[in-house]
Amino acid sequence: MVDTQNDKVSQLVALCKRRGIVFQNSEIYGGISGFYDYGPVGSQMKRNWKNLWWHDNIETRLDVLGIDGTIITHPKVWQASGHVKNFADAMVECKKCHKRFRPDLLDDPKKCPECSGTFTKPKKYNILFETDIGVIEGEKTHAYLRGEACQNIYLNFKNVVDSTRIKIPFGIAQIGKAFRNEINPKNFLYRTREFEQWDIQYFVKSEDMDKWYEYWKQNRLTWYQKFFNHQDSLRFRQHQKDELAFYAKKAFDIEYHTPWGWAEMEGIHWRADYDLSQHSRFSGQDLSYLDPTDNSKYIPHIVECSGGVDRSFFYLLLDAYTKEKLENGQTRTLLKLHPQVSAYKMAIFPLATNKPELVSLAKKIFQKLSASYPVDWDDSSNIGKKYRRQDEIGTPWCLVVDFQTLDDNTVTIRHRDSMKQERLKIDQVDSWLQKKLN
Repeated sequence: MVDTQNDKVSQLVALCKRRGIVFQNSEIYGGISGFYDYGPVGSQMKRNWKNLWWHDNIETRLDVLGIDGTIITHPKVWQASGHVKNFADAMVECKKCHKRFRPDLLDDPKKCPECSGTFTKPKKYNILFETDIGVIEGEKTHAYLRGEACQNIYLNFKNVVDSTRIKIPFGIAQIGKAFRNEINPKNFLYRTREFEQWDIQYFVKSEDMDKWYEYWKQNRLTWYQKFFNHQDSLRFRQHQKDELAFYAKKAFDIEYHTPWGWAEMEGIHWRADYDLSQHSRFSGQDLSYLDPTDNSKYIPHIVECSGGVDRSFFYLLLDAYTKEKLENGQTRTLLKLHPQVSAYKMAIFPLATNKPELVSLAKKIFQKLSASYPVDWDDSSNIGKKYRRQDEIGTPWCLVVDFQTLDDNTVTIRHRDSMKQERLKIDQVDSWLQKKLN
């Protein structure tokens, strides 16, 4: 659940519920920790966020292909990957209130933050979600919900190579759900039990790893910087030697400066040939690559770019969340989201809802623009409340049909961030909006 000590996070969570961005799952039953639903506004925002990633990393590149894998795979997949044996978190239990915590996340590892009780010794437990395949008791196959989305990419490496004309160096990318039975989900969308990941696994010759690792490391940071307002809130953190997997030469996290400190958003990992070698060994299938340029045969090495969709979306909201004092002494709340992430690109209003001629013309403009853009319609309440709602959901521009419109076919365009207004001819709005979005 949310850390209530943090005012900004608490205020953002309240806004998300009030404006239909994110809801607590099963709230009418008291909620379930670590699970969240996206509302009418939030689902569109998240869809835009994923579409931007897909477009920039797959659709505009010749060397990266996309797949969409299943949530449940063969149980041996998780043995080969090491998750069954090693995918575990340490846990301590308070002897007084019996609540459980990860010791590495405690400010005081000796005292319970809930009741000041003392802890048991740390114990490790696997955080994979377990399930069964089949319907007849005694004949079911024990399986797991995937703990990370990238394994489907390794499983389909040979299929992708055989079914396409792709040649090394190349990447396979995917956006998909993953599940981890976290001990203590916390801070809203930061640590949840069901979440989405986006992954790029980039396959290269071993001698080219350094070059491609540095390329993807900078590429991913630059991509995030396009959409965040505060550049100093993004940084690299290099993993220390004791953090590295045995097969890794180096690893970096892209971190965001959250209200509770620096926190991971995406990892760029040096995975060498570990994953394909493991799946070759456990499956008995040859997953080596036959290079058509020189007929050499080898297991490719992998640069992994793996990030959290929900987590980075949460950071976007934190980055965009703004409260500012107005000249009249009131406070305005807004989300300064990049227009390509905003749920709606423009909101359409009639100035007066009791004037049929204004409503009719505003609806005509809405119908025309909605064929090309996600736009919102609002004919309720007064104009000030309409602006306030659109500010809070991050709509970059509002269009108002007023009485002057009936005289000269111009409309008022109001800008979210500056609140400045300008007038445009109705037949210019489409091209104006297209230019702004591009």
